[in-house]
Amino acid sequence: MIKYKRNKGKYKRNKGNGVRIIPLGGLGEIGKNMMVIEIDKEIFIIDCGVAFPGQQVTDVDFYIPDFSYVIENSKRIKAILITHGHEDHIGALPYLLKKIDAPIYASKLTSGLIRVKLKEHGIVAKTSLNVIEPNVPINIGSVDVEFFRVCHSIPDAMGISIETALGKIIHTGDFKIDHTPVDGKATDFRTMSKLAGEGVFLLFSDSTYSENEGYTPSELIINEAFNKVIGEAKGRIIVATFASLISRMQQVIDIAAKFDRKVTIAGKSMINNVKMARKMGYIQVSDNMIVPLEEAARVKDEKIVILATGAQGEPSSALTRIANSDHKHLKIKKGDTIVVSASPIPGNEKAIAKTIDNLFRQGADVFYNKNSQVHVHGHASREELKLMISLFNPKHFIPVHGEYRHLVAHARLAQQMNVDRENVFILEDGDLLFLTGEFAEVTGNIEPNLISVKGNKILSS
Repeated sequence: MIKYKRNKGKYKRNKGNGVRIIPLGGLGEIGKNMMVIEIDKEIFIIDCGVAFPGQQVTDVDFYIPDFSYVIENSKRIKAILITHGHEDHIGALPYLLKKIDAPIYASKLTSGLIRVKLKEHGIVAKTSLNVIEPNVPINIGSVDVEFFRVCHSIPDAMGISIETALGKIIHTGDFKIDHTPVDGKATDFRTMSKLAGEGVFLLFSDSTYSENEGYTPSELIINEAFNKVIGEAKGRIIVATFASLISRMQQVIDIAAKFDRKVTIAGKSMINNVKMARKMGYIQVSDNMIVPLEEAARVKDEKIVILATGAQGEPSSALTRIANSDHKHLKIKKGDTIVVSASPIPGNEKAIAKTIDNLFRQGADVFYNKNSQVHVHGHASREELKLMISLFNPKHFIPVHGEYRHLVAHARLAQQMNVDRENVFILEDGDLLFLTGEFAEVTGNIEPNLISVKGNKILSS
């Protein structure tokens, strides 16, 4: 086990200049990703996401980070920097922005997804949302920030570099090394190499699949499975995936067109995201191919593909309501083909299994991660994680995004890649790590609370 100096007890503030790291979510858990970085007196936040409860929790829709610390220090916040547009990285933004004013910086698609979310909460007009271009340094406060492209399961995913007096702080965001990404925009090794050559003081790196050996497959391999499933299906096809998985939806649309099928969309969040993505050019589809859900029943079963929310068995999602026979427009017919294009988030396994059971029980043929290659995860496996550590060659290393065992596995990998043992830190939510050029010390924990949300209402604080 990695050991380092930790002062027990509640947070105490260090005097003097340096960098302070306070994870408010995503370390020791899946989801709810939020990292606070204090550079001298300025605060920069990376991501602000939600976490979803397991099936055993029925009175909560999701959890958000405890914002108490950043609210108390809101005058020092210079920016909220967003790596990509998945819910576990942007879903809590409306709840934070109702409490503080801070500019957001994100890529084009990510900004579009954030805008949809802020509009639902009625706060888009009062939010400063800045669209960044990769590889273009931005001066924010006293530092320069630069975004660079990485591959993930959503277009426009970014890593982030923050220049400090101690050296660069690099945050990979969620990533994998995909040489044949669906959108054609590969990981930007040129920019990453340039940043690495300037000296990396601290690297945060995605740990979600740090236990997986080898390499993560490319998104393109899904095309073969979807071609087979959609090409051989005799009746309706329902494809469930994340509402923000824009590239996966484009794959389904393209293959539906190949087999002369129309497409309809079930799920408010997915409808809004597709509308936005079409407007911004991230989804290409002709108007006559999209059918409103209420008119889909008029299309012959063998001529329709339904894109739906609910790949994680969420209680209010389209697929779950279909499986429970309580969807307004869609009822399962014998001969329907269902594709669940996602891997279960830890804690959601039982909810997804129950949904799949109900679909089979009603006569549908269901393809999912256990019986078909209809999903490829978006996170780096061990060989890719090694490559990232080797490329950046950081002085200090912090594994992020994952349950505790994932962080431990990634930390040990960093040691194998010759990061000094005393410079590898396994942190958990609320820990405060203080770094200078001479020493690093975990000085306590701010003891964040578990904050739950039902509908748009915060239930606990």
